[in-house]
Amino acid sequence: MLASSSAGNSTFIGTDTTRILIDAGLNRKETFARLAAIGEDPAKLDAIFITHEHSDHILGLPVMIRALANMGRRIPVFLTHLTAPTIDWGNAQPVVESFQAGSCIEFGDLSISSFTIPHDAVDPVGYTIRAQGIKVSIATDLGYMPDSVKVHLRQSHFLLLESNHHPELLKLGPYPWHVKQRILSRKGHLSNDAACEYIANDLPAEVQTLVLGHLSEHNNTIWETELGAVQALEKRGLSPRLVVAEPRKLSDIFQL
Repeated sequence: MLASSSAGNSTFIGTDTTRILIDAGLNRKETFARLAAIGEDPAKLDAIFITHEHSDHILGLPVMIRALANMGRRIPVFLTHLTAPTIDWGNAQPVVESFQAGSCIEFGDLSISSFTIPHDAVDPVGYTIRAQGIKVSIATDLGYMPDSVKVHLRQSHFLLLESNHHPELLKLGPYPWHVKQRILSRKGHLSNDAACEYIANDLPAEVQTLVLGHLSEHNNTIWETELGAVQALEKRGLSPRLVVAEPRKLSDIFQL
């Protein structure tokens, strides 16, 4: 994860032959710097997949596309038919590959499936990515965990799961009430409690690495997030590697 929080989201996934980003919520300079920090050349990116149009997921996208074009790389941007018209590209000239939510896309040696998530965006999706017998899943920005999402997350070996807020910290926090209501709604963000309920009851036994991300910097703490998840995993009798993604920070490199 180049970043995972309300301040910006972007995840790099690579194999020997294919390199993609899921979301581009950091500015171009920061994205390129963080790719370089993990030994990746931005000019070797093959595609960018977007989950939805909120700024913490697309902030750097137009400028990044223009910068890559100047490097001779006109890479495709994949996003849903309904999300595509919401992006203001400025003077960038993207190669837009739009798709129906729920579609599976074969790209390089990756098989990338999209699935609808409950969030207050036009047509938000999560993704599962399969390659070389490994399944990586990304499920953030969802107000609750519907059965349909649980089905898509089955058999995941790596899961990035939202654990956005501690409900009591949110209620006592600095946000206006209408923002608190939005976050708590069924099209808002997944709470620690909701994430732990999923972990305790439905987390796939195949998960080797569980990353809890998209933490609120005002309404959550790493300690609260980790404590609840550890207890939920103990209840389930599972012991994957557990990582809480720190807001605004580059994560470890996960090799699967």
